Amino acid sequence: MSSADTVYGFEATNINGKNVPLDEFKGKVMLIVNTASKCGFTPQFGGLEDLHKSYAGKGLAVLGFPCNQFGSQDPGADGEIEQFCQLNYGVSFPMMSKIDVNGPAAHPLYKWLSAEAPGLLGSKSIKWNFTKFLVGKDGKVIRRYAPTDKPADLAKDIETALAA
Repeated sequence: MSSADTVYGFEATNINGKNVPLDEFKGKVMLIVNTASKCGFTPQFGGLEDLHKSYAGKGLAVLGFPCNQFGSQDPGADGEIEQFCQLNYGVSFPMMSKIDVNGPAAHPLYKWLSAEAPGLLGSKSIKWNFTKFLVGKDGKVIRRYAPTDKPADLAKDIETALAA
């Protein structure tokens, strides 16, 4: 399959600088989220960690992608972001290196996600921190969720995707 067909054609760099081909998550349901450490939605890290703890053993992979494009709400270096997430929210799901999600320097994964699951009124751009994308076991985007959608509210959709 070409990278345009599924998420598996992409790779990312984890927060420790290691390259991560997303095909490592083949057969899993993925929840991909652009995160920020100094945002009103930052407490969602706790809810994302709860989803990770509840469903990782059943095949869910939560992936966090720090981004500083919205109100400069994640200005720190990767090491600072990682420390913040672990100390304040006990984050144990994979965190990636900071990226752009919009504009000419947007990460190719986010260009693809935005095109596969446009937002309100067909908008392709990411509107704010904690926009979430649910990806099925087949590597295709199931749904895009707004920053205001709490992680716990995604549980039913995650269970449906895991059962598919």
